[in-house]
Amino acid sequence: MLTILNVVAPVFALVAVGFLAVRYKLYPTSGVAGLIAFVNNFATPCLLFRAMLSVDFKSAFNPNIIGSFYTGALVAFAVGIFLSRVIFANRPGEAVAAGFGASFSNTVLLGIPIIQRAYGAEAMPVIYSIIGLHAPFLLTVGMLTMELSRRDGEPILAALNKAARRIFKNPLLIGISLGLLGNISGINLIEPVDAFTLIMAQAVLPVALFGLGGALNEYRIRDNWLQAMTMSGLGLFLHPVITWIIMVPILKVDHDIARYAVVLSSMPAGINVYVFATNYNRSVDVAANTILISTALSVLSVSLWLYLMSI
Repeated sequence: MLTILNVVAPVFALVAVGFLAVRYKLYPTSGVAGLIAFVNNFATPCLLFRAMLSVDFKSAFNPNIIGSFYTGALVAFAVGIFLSRVIFANRPGEAVAAGFGASFSNTVLLGIPIIQRAYGAEAMPVIYSIIGLHAPFLLTVGMLTMELSRRDGEPILAALNKAARRIFKNPLLIGISLGLLGNISGINLIEPVDAFTLIMAQAVLPVALFGLGGALNEYRIRDNWLQAMTMSGLGLFLHPVITWIIMVPILKVDHDIARYAVVLSSMPAGINVYVFATNYNRSVDVAANTILISTALSVLSVSLWLYLMSI
């Protein structure tokens, strides 16, 4: 347990520092969005570019691992929609936005630093292979489900076109694609480019965690906390359970490798959950509460999964 504490304590301490700094006006609220944008649009693409440049394709791109992770996410999404409709009597579009909070994990701002501290550099190629598909795949599924569900939805071809534009403009995917092209062509970075991308990549962890903590000040617990708690539970527990069941008992993936994806799947809801809800103006309060509640609970749940995966 002391080892697990050593892994999670520094990570969540940085999140807490960011939260308190903004809460007590030691850091401006207006600067938080800039930090998140810097991490997502510049620093993390450089990190993924460098990772893909030297990745071993045979070990990183394992369809059993990637497929298990996203099957777990889709199951959590479907169950979230079902519960939102049946238990909480939401309209179809509201149920989709709520269920999205159960499926979209915070793989970048929390997932990368926790996995890196827990399992070291050897785990990162597998993690990067999952992250490369994360936003493009889940946002596309979420958008198409929303358009098919809500009464004022766009035609399906228009929704597909919008999803495709988002995919090709995604900075994370651009970083990964450039890195893969460099890997295939066998290029070596010249010193200024190597140093620049390294400095940018090293900024990801502290800036991401501080920015995430600051961003949590935007959210407040509201009347629908029970629904948000339900979506949080699906993301923190159902998603990793499904991921583990498919990978280990069914597909016989080695436990030492499977744990990377299982722990990653146990991360709390990502900020894109709120972006998705506000984009459609559906269940915005549920999305905000899901991020806040799941992030708070993840201090315990992530520690639990790290412990279970060490047995």
